[in-house]
Amino acid sequence: MNRNRNVAVICPQCGASLARGATACQYCGSQISGDPASVGDVRLKYCKFCGEKIPMDAVVCTKCGRQVEKLEYSGSDRQVVINNVNSAPLAANRSFVPTKKPLNKWVAFFLCLFFGGIGAHKFYEGKIGMGILYLFTLGILGIGILVDLIALITKPNPYYI
Repeated sequence: MNRNRNVAVICPQCGASLARGATACQYCGSQISGDPASVGDVRLKYCKFCGEKIPMDAVVCTKCGRQVEKLEYSGSDRQVVINNVNSAPLAANRSFVPTKKPLNKWVAFFLCLFFGGIGAHKFYEGKIGMGILYLFTLGILGIGILVDLIALITKPNPYYI
């Protein structure tokens, strides 16, 4: 028995469901090819951004990563999981989330200026090993202090490590 007998054709322009033998969309008027928008038992629709065929129940396009349907919540919260983490369009929309607390550039600068020989600015940044190294080498003979002063001036305020 053919399970796809009653599957509708999907308009590639507006995404409307049409009768199986339709040659033109009754809503937008575009011509429909003989290619039904279904494969096997999976009903498909077209992404309104890239035109790729995607599953009918997809909320996010599997090719371009754009959201094609509104998320509707019914009582309990649903969680949408996007498996394609390396997708370029999705990666471009991610914002930077710092994992550490912000550090004040000027506090670190003045610690380096006045107490750089004992590594106070390195301890402030949480770099304990470098702080101990600065403590025993007097700021790596003063050269490390000079380099750190220049580096601290060029950092944004606040900065994250």
